[in-house]
Amino acid sequence: MPGRIPVERLRCACDPDVLGCESSVDAQPLQTIIGQVRALKALEFGLRIKEKGFNIYVAGPAGSGRKTALRRYLQEIASAGPVPPDVCYVNNFKDSYRPKAISLPAGRGRQFKKDVDDFVTAARKEILKTFESEEYAARRTATVKKFQQQRDELFARLNAEAQKKGLFIQPTPMGLVTIPIVNGKPISEEDFMALDAKTRESITRKQKRLQEQLKKAGRQIAALEKKTGEMVAKLERDVAAYTLDVLLEDILETYRGMREVIAFVKEMRADMVEHLSQFRPDEQKQQGPGVMLLGHLEDTKFRKYAVNVVVDNSLLEGAPIITELNPTYNNLFGRIEKESQFGALFTDFTMIRAGSVHRANGGYLILPVEEVLLNILTWESLKRAIRNREIVIEEAGERLGFMTTRSLLPQSVPMDIKVILIGTPYLYYRLYELDQDFQDLFKVKADFDTVMARTEGTMKSYASFVCNLVEEEGLKHFDKAAIARVVEHSGRLASDQEKLSTRFGEIANVIREASFYAARDKASLVQDSHVVKAIEERFHRSNLLMERIGEMISTGVIKIDVSGEHVGQVNGLSVIDLGDIMFGRPNRITASMEPGRGGLIDIEREAKLGGPIHTKGVLILSGYLAQTFGYDKPLSLTARLVFEQSYSGVEGDSASSAELYALLSGLAGKPVRQGIAVTGSVNQKGEVQAIGGVNEKIEGFFEICSMKGLTGDQGVIIPESNVRNLMLKDAVIDAVRQGTFHVWAVNHIDEGIEILTGIRAGRKTRGGRFEKDTINDLVDRQLRRLSETWVSFGEKTSGKKPPGKKKKP
Repeated sequence: MPGRIPVERLRCACDPDVLGCESSVDAQPLQTIIGQVRALKALEFGLRIKEKGFNIYVAGPAGSGRKTALRRYLQEIASAGPVPPDVCYVNNFKDSYRPKAISLPAGRGRQFKKDVDDFVTAARKEILKTFESEEYAARRTATVKKFQQQRDELFARLNAEAQKKGLFIQPTPMGLVTIPIVNGKPISEEDFMALDAKTRESITRKQKRLQEQLKKAGRQIAALEKKTGEMVAKLERDVAAYTLDVLLEDILETYRGMREVIAFVKEMRADMVEHLSQFRPDEQKQQGPGVMLLGHLEDTKFRKYAVNVVVDNSLLEGAPIITELNPTYNNLFGRIEKESQFGALFTDFTMIRAGSVHRANGGYLILPVEEVLLNILTWESLKRAIRNREIVIEEAGERLGFMTTRSLLPQSVPMDIKVILIGTPYLYYRLYELDQDFQDLFKVKADFDTVMARTEGTMKSYASFVCNLVEEEGLKHFDKAAIARVVEHSGRLASDQEKLSTRFGEIANVIREASFYAARDKASLVQDSHVVKAIEERFHRSNLLMERIGEMISTGVIKIDVSGEHVGQVNGLSVIDLGDIMFGRPNRITASMEPGRGGLIDIEREAKLGGPIHTKGVLILSGYLAQTFGYDKPLSLTARLVFEQSYSGVEGDSASSAELYALLSGLAGKPVRQGIAVTGSVNQKGEVQAIGGVNEKIEGFFEICSMKGLTGDQGVIIPESNVRNLMLKDAVIDAVRQGTFHVWAVNHIDEGIEILTGIRAGRKTRGGRFEKDTINDLVDRQLRRLSETWVSFGEKTSGKKPPGKKKKP
């Protein structure tokens, strides 16, 4: 009912006996997430459905416990899920710019890398040992010796033929040459030139005929050398292949059935057989200034046989849950590192690094949507990965078209991830409106509420929450009165006597701080006073601005009267939100009026300080005046409304009732009690409507009254619909109990104006007029006088009579 609000309705106290425990020691540990039935139902659906596009957007304000609740719920589901495979990148021996991806059962990736490393080390040792063995040397010597025999036989035949022609064949670095023989001895070039012309010509003809045979023989020798080289190379390959096959027996057996692994091992074996020279020691390595460089190159040339394990799930139990708080493109999708060699950048498959998407594959990836949207490349790449169900590691510059140098293109990995975005409801609606892909890819919304119903069950759940936090963090246990105070603070955060807050992050901070004060006092349990202390100290650390405003009001810099009466002047209430705290403060609202057609002039709007909602509230006042008092006359009124000493923006309609009271007071000529502040919006019917921040507004005015001195006549008028939101502090409740402060609730403007002026508002009589000498009657008469004055002024200035009725003859 409208009127003075009794003390028991100013706050919904929590009876410690309903908590079902004497302290948090006795409380039942919390087994489930409380107060988020809708969100958990959506999460369960979204996490279990496997069809494409059913990724999840978790909506809720910061501090609502959405991250903690999500992770706890995910752990229950993920722990029962399969552990995803390890992922390795290996060399593609056909195209080194396109490394291959290999998936192995969880924990096998690291072992596979070790097996391959051990194999390569053994291969380098055993192949070298094989080439140095006597058996290999004997087979190679036999092969080479056969070639030498064939070459010697061919050379002997050629030499015999040459000697018949008086020539001698001599091998030189330039090939086989013929030397003339005279008197059984080879002659020099000078001796040859000393011979007569006929003899020289004869020798020259013989040399030319023999030269054709030499060319043919040279080709035969080259063919023999080539064949011998091929035979030696085949011998080396056969010997090396046999050695490698022996070394690979265990690997092939261990990884039988893993086609990707077997294919890589066979390709690696083939490459080793084809590049046996890399296994031979480099003689230059043993000497000279480049020993360290050559040693580095010696190790580098075997990197192509390495295994790069980019995802190792050996320590996982269940499906992975990855939270990426800095979702840059590289952090999400991995990167390809580079190193400098000889002044140039070099990269290969061993420098591929996985991102969060790789580590979350087969499980769940949690991302803050605000951070994802900071980089359009990250957002677009994430959508593409979800849509195509594959993870691609690609240079960011290449994706943007900036890269001109050739880079690696690692094989993509099939993607099986449930992506969970965490963000505000506002971002959800904006994405849903503007991004069609978002609608298709994030079909599940888990909406975390900031409040839950206040029942005996939820209050007991709060006791369990306190118990859990105390046990997890080693805090001091709470007695039941302290837990009850935490519950009341939760109701205060919810601003509702029938609700409790689910902003468990903020509640947890109060619990931690209360434990600190209890430990400082060396108390065995956290008591009610410690919780109150924690709440007050949290507020005090951030209320410097509130204190400064209070000082300016108390010293008269900001003019606020909390006693006496004034015509056309009302104390409205506003809320200042600094993020970590909110507090209320009074604002002097004044109204002035005169005859005219200007209507209601909002000075805040004219000065471009008023927001659209505030402007709407002022315009509604015109509707109220027209409906209530304009039934039998045109309203000829110019009135100005202003927030005095307001130098910043004014927004909201919660002061519209106060503005209307100031207007009615000015029109009626009746003063308003300055010890009473007003909050509430109003509609055109005069009904007072609910507003936000009611507790902060009442407490803000109470603080000012306390500083200036409580008189017993002070208080605040609030909308009746806000009574359920009252969760006032002890100081205000004590003052109301002692009769030094009051809180009234009203449903209609008439009820409020009666409290402010002490004069009845007045109802309309059957004749259409208001009851005599009531506020509404005085306002109606004043508006009539203003209208008549305006008409009269118009006649004097125009010299014309207004149209009237003709008299009957």
